[in-house]
Amino acid sequence: MIPVLQESGGVAPSGAAVVEFLIGRVLFSAMFIMSGIQHLTNLKMMSQYAASQKVPAPTVAVAVTGLMLLAGGLSILLGVQVQLGTFLLVVFLIPTAFIMHRFWGIADPMQAAGQRAQFMKNITLAGAALLICYFTSVAPGAWVYVVGR
Repeated sequence: MIPVLQESGGVAPSGAAVVEFLIGRVLFSAMFIMSGIQHLTNLKMMSQYAASQKVPAPTVAVAVTGLMLLAGGLSILLGVQVQLGTFLLVVFLIPTAFIMHRFWGIADPMQAAGQRAQFMKNITLAGAALLICYFTSVAPGAWVYVVGR
């Protein structure tokens, strides 16, 4: 459903559009929130994998990126500081795609395919986060059910 423009230039989403938007926010943010929690609760294991990929200061990197994922996901879910939250997600997703999911040069075709899928997922999610950032600036009134508003 397309939101309806009001005379004031704001956006008044219809009932069905509000439901679609809320479901989309929950689905999009849930992966980041869960991933952030996983980073923080499985710090040792994830740090070992990061170290195997030559990430400098892997424990610190995993902890910081876990906080970035958690903050970014919560910002979108709650509608608070969404542009900052999407920035955190993009800053995580793009470098992670290139550092952790280097599918090029992997000899095993199955491993290469798995890493390629993870690479493309990260790039796609970064694009979606940028779209969310864009819409928060051009249609802030469409962000319904925001904490503190």
